[in-house]
Amino acid sequence: MKPEDLEALRLLVQGRSGVVIDPAKTYLVETRLGPLARREGFATHTELFNAIRETRDDRLIWAAVEAMTSNETSFFRDKAAFDEFRGEILPRLAARKSGPIRIWSAACASGQEPYSLAMILAEESAKLEGAEVQLFASDLSDACVEKARSGLYTQFEIQRGLPIRSLLNHFEKEGEMWRISSRLMQMVRWRRINLLADLRPLGTFDVIFCRYAVASFDPASRKRVLEQMKGLLSPDGCLVLGLNETADDVGLFPLEGRPGVYCKTPGYKAAAA
Repeated sequence: MKPEDLEALRLLVQGRSGVVIDPAKTYLVETRLGPLARREGFATHTELFNAIRETRDDRLIWAAVEAMTSNETSFFRDKAAFDEFRGEILPRLAARKSGPIRIWSAACASGQEPYSLAMILAEESAKLEGAEVQLFASDLSDACVEKARSGLYTQFEIQRGLPIRSLLNHFEKEGEMWRISSRLMQMVRWRRINLLADLRPLGTFDVIFCRYAVASFDPASRKRVLEQMKGLLSPDGCLVLGLNETADDVGLFPLEGRPGVYCKTPGYKAAAA
């Protein structure tokens, strides 16, 4: 890809999604755009990009943007975050007993994260004392959302982080694939959401999982998204980021000893103890 084409693509992706493409990683661009080009009937990724530039076809533009975003995920990725959700965050919310518990898994790629949360909710249902739980999940990519909605995963995807007990309790073999139970599928409400959009219509959440997504954003977009998420949190809500991600700069408070977990109020830990 020509340097000027790479720069144009970089600006397009950053403007639409906030994701920053390293100019030195031309190979990554070619690797990710190649399959899209073939699906769309173009001989090369260069022909695809030329078509985007000439026609400004919004569908093609978004397909290219989605192709350049990272979809890395796995079941129970960073187990400590899910242990925190199961052992402290969820019991604290259940004890509140006022209104539904609203949880959002943002930028969830192919759905392993929200389904991991759904497994915990199903296994801990007896401790929720009848509390209503609303579990939402979203991603920028239509293809990822559709895959997540299908509930179908390969053997490789299953082997990445899923405990054998969870596999036996919540999945059924379907040919060469594994399908998650209909009960868990029905627990999750899916939407395509661009995190750069106005998020206020989504309402208030008690827990937001947004891990390893904004780390790839430009600084201004990252801060804007985190500030919006802070505004969506309930007064005693918490934001769960990746282990090495921070949110101190938007006025959220880290939960001591829990890397990546941030709360809206500094008294969260005392209230959860």
